[in-house]
Amino acid sequence: MQTAFAPFIAIIAAYLLGSISFAIVAAKLFGLADPRSYGSGNPGATNVLRSGNKKAALFTLIGDALKGWVAVFVAQKMGFSDNVIGLVALAVFFGHLFPIFLKFKGGKGVATAAGVLLALDPMVGLAVMGTWLFVAYASRYSSLAALLAAALAPVYTIFFNGSNGQTLVISVISLTLIIKHWQNLQRLLAGQESKIGNKKK
Repeated sequence: MQTAFAPFIAIIAAYLLGSISFAIVAAKLFGLADPRSYGSGNPGATNVLRSGNKKAALFTLIGDALKGWVAVFVAQKMGFSDNVIGLVALAVFFGHLFPIFLKFKGGKGVATAAGVLLALDPMVGLAVMGTWLFVAYASRYSSLAALLAAALAPVYTIFFNGSNGQTLVISVISLTLIIKHWQNLQRLLAGQESKIGNKKK
């Protein structure tokens, strides 16, 4: 039985879960340098890949996505309202971006956002992931794939479900992703962005 504090506890728990950086965990498990010390300095799967360790990068990708999915899935199973589920989704996502365990300096949130979207609406999540994979494969630019996937996420949401409360949550996540990748966009336009698989410097 839920108490009056249950939604608050769920949101805090989601934020704390989001604050776990699997890039840092991977670095410790695989004996790698802190991902914040090389490449883009971003604690995320793409930057971990620059270490040359594909297993560590895959571990990071799955871990960051899974925490987004788990937070929303558990909130759904607990029978929370759509509004609370939306807040849980935002909490785990922003936990990744601004983790309390890393002095509020986290990753860019692509994998965690994908996990959140898969839990909120599998069709939207798959469409967004398909967009990312296609653009990343065609261009070799992770940032370009993230920007286009983020921009299309609200469009996919409206296409599959029409406009509803979920659209607002996904739009906030999408806009935040675009803002977090703004410097990448500038480098893309200047022809200075690193491609997927480039080794650390």
